[in-house]
Amino acid sequence: MTANFIYTYVSVDCVIFGFEDNQLKILLVKRNEEENANKNLKLPGSLIYDEEDVDDAAERVLYELTGIKKMKLHQFRCFANPERASNAEDRKWLTREYQPDIERLITVAYLSLCKIDRKLTNISHYRQTEWCPVTEIPELPFDHNQIIRASLGEIRSWIEREPAIVFELLPTKFVISQLHKLYEAIYDKEIDIRNFHKKVAAMPYVMPLEEKQANVSHRAARYYRFDKKAYNKLKTNI
Repeated sequence: MTANFIYTYVSVDCVIFGFEDNQLKILLVKRNEEENANKNLKLPGSLIYDEEDVDDAAERVLYELTGIKKMKLHQFRCFANPERASNAEDRKWLTREYQPDIERLITVAYLSLCKIDRKLTNISHYRQTEWCPVTEIPELPFDHNQIIRASLGEIRSWIEREPAIVFELLPTKFVISQLHKLYEAIYDKEIDIRNFHKKVAAMPYVMPLEEKQANVSHRAARYYRFDKKAYNKLKTNI
């Protein structure tokens, strides 16, 4: 049997998680500024440049979108279904964006974490971005909804392997209720607050501060911070 070879292009797509208002959110970009059509939002991504490593391409996309260098970045899966770029509107956008006649598009998916309260500098060609709650993700182009579903499972596995990465989503100082809500959002389930306090108490790298919340209508909660040195020391000892 004779094999049929086609021109295949490789891209990267980045799932950037943030946490705000007790909701886990994903940074989406608007692919056509002049349009308000369905499937206009998408994951940020790019074809890789000639002689560019895929990791370098993902770092480039993140930097151009956020202005942040050396963000935590985790490659988690390759998406290569032959039909993933078969939709007519998606192919039209690819042709307008990149010119060549792309017969097949394979993407390497990356996961990254970003503090939403951090000032972002967008120098990418995607001029419009928005943080969208994972519970309200619209229908996206290509297989981006599938990529997001896979990324939710991956972020849970990543936290199990490296618990410290969860603090990438929190402010420098936080209250336990914020950490509790973040875990609930990531795992998409209710977590008993009393058991959670016990779990936090067993984390020697979550350090209480003298400072408490101010100007709140409820009982002021104590602030905590993540101690990276204590965490690294614990890892070394283990």
